[in-house]
Amino acid sequence: MGIVNVTPDSFSDGGKYNSTEKAIAHGLLLLEQGADILDVGGESTRPNSDVVSVEEENERVVPVIKGLAGKAPFISIDSRNAKTMAAAIDAGANMVNDVSALSHDPASIDVIAGSDVMICLMHMRGKPQNMQDAPAYGDVVDEILSFFEHRLELCQRRNIDIGRIILDPGIGFGKTLEHNLLIINSLSRFKKFGCPVLLGASRKSFIGDICNIDEPERRVSGSISAAIYGLSQGANIFRVHDVAQTRQAFDVYTAISRVK
Repeated sequence: MGIVNVTPDSFSDGGKYNSTEKAIAHGLLLLEQGADILDVGGESTRPNSDVVSVEEENERVVPVIKGLAGKAPFISIDSRNAKTMAAAIDAGANMVNDVSALSHDPASIDVIAGSDVMICLMHMRGKPQNMQDAPAYGDVVDEILSFFEHRLELCQRRNIDIGRIILDPGIGFGKTLEHNLLIINSLSRFKKFGCPVLLGASRKSFIGDICNIDEPERRVSGSISAAIYGLSQGANIFRVHDVAQTRQAFDVYTAISRVK
């Protein structure tokens, strides 16, 4: 899953693709580099990010989705707002990636239930504006598993087929360094529900904390290391900034693992 941020303030590449033309060109480049999914977002959800109006979010993402529709197996809209989800689906998106797991906007589950798109449910403690204010858990993995169990039950009640659902434990979303490491170390446990598991660790601050690197663009090697570990744990989808480098690492890892 290649990241296409149509935002001025995303933590790693905010502003670099903050126009329709630049975002479409970036998406096409990610496809050439080996992306299977393009995740288009118009609102940053980094810690302490500003809330964007639905109207502005739509103005950012809908033209980009229209420009990329049909060029990738999956075009995903990264949004927690029902109106944006609906507009994106109308524009050609066939996946929704919701950091709130359909809890931020009460109408969002209606959009998913009334469509046939894939839906990624992500775990987040709190909201982007406060999620990193001393996050605490008894057992972080157990609590996220319980959260997913309840969200899946809600989807089942709305007749959203489990075959359409992807689970993302939400690295960096209301978690400390230790929480993030425990989650990645335990990714295989999230396979219990029979849903694909998404790992979104690319360039995140926990890598900077481990390696003492402030600049997100210098965290590529650490991102690939986390992705390789996730691959060994059975993760299915990897949300990344650096598609070519990650794809190359996966190709080599896979070739070595197949040797007998």
